[in-house]
Amino acid sequence: MTVTPTITATVRRGRAREHTAALTIEPAPNSRADALWYAYVARHPNATVFHEPTWCRAVEHVFGHRGHHLLARRAADVVGVLPLVEVRSLLAGRLLVSVPYGTYGGILADDAATCQALADEAVRLTQTSGARLLDLRSAEALVPGLERVEHYDTYVRELPLHPDELENYLPRRARAATRQARQREGADIRHDRQHLAAVWHLYARSMRRLGSINYPYALFAELFAQLGQRAWLTTLWRAEQLIGGVISLVHRDTVMPYVIGLDERVRCYGGSNLLYFAIMERAVRAGLRRFDFGRSRRANSGSAGFKRNQGFEPRQLGYQRYVPPGLSAPDLTPANRRFNLVRRVWPRLPLWATRLLGGWLAKSIPG
Repeated sequence: MTVTPTITATVRRGRAREHTAALTIEPAPNSRADALWYAYVARHPNATVFHEPTWCRAVEHVFGHRGHHLLARRAADVVGVLPLVEVRSLLAGRLLVSVPYGTYGGILADDAATCQALADEAVRLTQTSGARLLDLRSAEALVPGLERVEHYDTYVRELPLHPDELENYLPRRARAATRQARQREGADIRHDRQHLAAVWHLYARSMRRLGSINYPYALFAELFAQLGQRAWLTTLWRAEQLIGGVISLVHRDTVMPYVIGLDERVRCYGGSNLLYFAIMERAVRAGLRRFDFGRSRRANSGSAGFKRNQGFEPRQLGYQRYVPPGLSAPDLTPANRRFNLVRRVWPRLPLWATRLLGGWLAKSIPG
C-alpha cells in the first residue's frame, strides 16, 4: 500500500531533516522484520513492552494467533509500527487486536500522517479479513474519527528517588497494612525466578475465586524466557510456605505488576500490600522511575479502589475501535450479563478444571 502524505514529515536521525518521500505501509510477516521493529520501539517515547515483537510472538506461539503487524516507511526509514494480532474467537468471531492480553498497544508513529496511514491500513485489513472488530489499545486516542472505548482507566505514578522515601510515598492505611504483614503476620519477601510455576498455580487459584479465567502457564514461561531479567517474580512467604506472588514486567524506567496470585487458605492481612511495596522498593533500588499499576475496568470498584488506596489516581485510557458497517462489537468483558452464570459456577469447579478451561478459553478472550 502506498500513501501520498498530506503533510511534510520530520524524522530524527541524529539531526532533524525534512523530506517528502512516499509513505509506504508494509507487513512485518516474520522474525526477519523484528530488528527494524525492535529498533523503532526502542526509540519511540510512547512505546511499551506490549509493543515489542517479543510480546506478539509470545502470544502467537502460545495461543496460535496470527500476526498482521505493520511497518510504515519513508524510503529506508521506519517511521511507524502497528503490532496487530488476529484472534479467532469461538465466542466472538475474528478480531484484530493491538495487542491481546496487553494493557497497552496501538499505533506508534512519528507524525499524524503516518498514524493515519497505519490506521487506514488496519481498517482495510479488518474489512477484507472479515473481522468483527479492530481493537486499538493506545494510552491516548490517536486516530480521529475512530470510536472511543471509555471503560478502562490506568494508574501510573512516579517513584521516589531513594528507598527511604517509600515509607511516606504510600498513604497511611497502605503503610499500616504493609507493616502488619511483616510484623504481625510474619510474612517476608523474596525476589527470584525459580517459583514461577508455583506462583502461576496461586494466580490460577485466585482467578477461580474471582470467577475469572486464567491465562495458561505457557504464556508466562514464554515471556520469562524471552524477556529475561525484565520479567520479575516477587514471592510472599510465611514460615517457609509460599502464599503469594506477583509477576511484573519491566520496560525502560517503568515496572508493571502484571498478575498476582494469593493463597486464600492462608490468612495474611496486608499480604498484597507488602508484595506491591516490595516491587516498588526493588524498582527504586534498580533506578526505575515509574510504577504502572496497569488498567482497571471502571465497573470493577474493588481493583480500582485498591489502587486508589495505594495513592494512585485513575487516568482514562484512550482505547479506540472500528466495527465494520452492519456488524456489532462483541462484548467479552466480565460485565457482559451472558457470562453471569459462568461467573457464578466457576468458583465451584475443581481447580484442575478451571486451570485447563481457563487456558483454553483465553485463546478466545484476548484480555
